[in-house]
Amino acid sequence: MRSAIVVFPGTNRERDMALALRRATGREPAIVWHRGEELPKVDLIVLPGGFAHGDYLRCGAMAAHSPIMAEVKKRAAEGVAVLAVCNGFQAACEAGMLPGVLMANASLKFVCRDVYLRVERSLRPFTGRYNAGTVIRVPVAHHDGNYYADKETLDRLEGEGRVLFRYSAPSGDLLDAHNPNGSARFIAGIVNERGNVLGMMPHPEDLVDPVMGGSDGFGLFQGLAESLAA
Repeated sequence: MRSAIVVFPGTNRERDMALALRRATGREPAIVWHRGEELPKVDLIVLPGGFAHGDYLRCGAMAAHSPIMAEVKKRAAEGVAVLAVCNGFQAACEAGMLPGVLMANASLKFVCRDVYLRVERSLRPFTGRYNAGTVIRVPVAHHDGNYYADKETLDRLEGEGRVLFRYSAPSGDLLDAHNPNGSARFIAGIVNERGNVLGMMPHPEDLVDPVMGGSDGFGLFQGLAESLAA
């Protein structure tokens, strides 16, 4: 599987993402600066976490208009897989690649800790390595991770099976105490209609090896590598 990671000014998780991809594929991902207008031929494009353009306007709003994003959207429309994590999720929503918005956390505070996610669907290429109902532990680190969409959109996401991850208790129960940002319906990750673009706030790339304190996030990258192997 060939992959590329898009880097914006303020991105800070590209090396974590590169490590996870290298461990899963044995290949070094390409690092692409946002000012470019071309991407190499790849099977996966990653919009990683960080604070693109300092989040000075609105999280992801400026990144959504970077020159490279036109090509990212074009490739996504052609069926290339896109993984958008944290700030990348915000940018993907701002670019219209995914519905909804990421608002300030309900607590109005930055949240940085491990959370539990319940896998809602085992869906290639992203969650094929997990069984539906599996609970995994991964970190979050964000101030604006409160996913919101209108009722019609939320109902459509639910009805079409496009919610892949929800915040949950370790037991898998959906409890307010385990929703770190107040996201609607505990939503932590969604896919587009075609199923090839995943946006999620938590950071699976930061738990891919026991030396990191756990490897629950590695299944996502293994699933990608298996599904998108050239």
